[in-house]
Amino acid sequence: MNKDGVLYSLVYGKPCAVHVDPIEKKPFFHFLPGTTAFSIATAGCVLSCKFCQNWQISQAKPEDTDTYDLPPDKVVSQAKIYKCRSVTYTYTEPTVFYEYMYDTAIIAKKNGIKNTMHSCGYINEKPLRKLAKYMDAADIDLKGFTEDFYARICSGSLKPVLNSLVVLKKEGVWLEITNLVIPTLNDDTKKIREMCTWILKNLGSDVPIHFSRFFPHYKLNNLPPTPIETLTEARKTAMDAGLKFVYIGNIRHKGESTFCPRCKKILIERIGYFVKQNNISNGKCRFCSTSIPGVWS
Repeated sequence: MNKDGVLYSLVYGKPCAVHVDPIEKKPFFHFLPGTTAFSIATAGCVLSCKFCQNWQISQAKPEDTDTYDLPPDKVVSQAKIYKCRSVTYTYTEPTVFYEYMYDTAIIAKKNGIKNTMHSCGYINEKPLRKLAKYMDAADIDLKGFTEDFYARICSGSLKPVLNSLVVLKKEGVWLEITNLVIPTLNDDTKKIREMCTWILKNLGSDVPIHFSRFFPHYKLNNLPPTPIETLTEARKTAMDAGLKFVYIGNIRHKGESTFCPRCKKILIERIGYFVKQNNISNGKCRFCSTSIPGVWS
């Protein structure tokens, strides 16, 4: 709210969603697997994606949601009570509650609790670099790879998101990427290849990418769920482009699991959000000792 030329947050300390989630749900696959994250969100978003899965709160006004009284210090104390290794700012768009997230992250870090966020990456560079000092991991939605898609479907722009990805990588924040594959809108193999080539060139081959299955939501109820074949092809395209850790989400698939890029043996076997086995020891493959990038302890 603009009050006499000063902007005030209407959602500070007032999350409308509070849950204890598996870290795999965020999704983070190379960050403290098998642990839980204390997850919070407030009303609002900086984009208006027609396919939003949390539109009831992301596109809502603060006064239209039920909220909890949860100031930053209470978030951290609750995370401790529930034995969560991290606090995750998620569900809607954390940049909407930037001050709340930032203050909470400082307290969490002092208490030995990790900070992670799932974001659309739509944020200016200066506040992002400031936040990155306290953020341990970020999963950024790279929703498509054309300006047209971002303009028509999300009411946004691609360029700021690409810049945020580069900034987070340079700041040393553990980075993962999620791409929701939507039939007819962003499932073109050529564009997926271009996107993966850009990731390889600008972020490196070790950044995990999650290709998630679309289900009809919000304003895109006219489209079918993403065919499994499309997701499998996207995964193959990414791996052929040189990306080492490529996942398929929102569906049971062998692409949920982590494989060693060298010996090809299964490292982390996942069934949904459940970790069935973990063969990473001290950050290395237990079978061939290849270093596996991520935050494992």
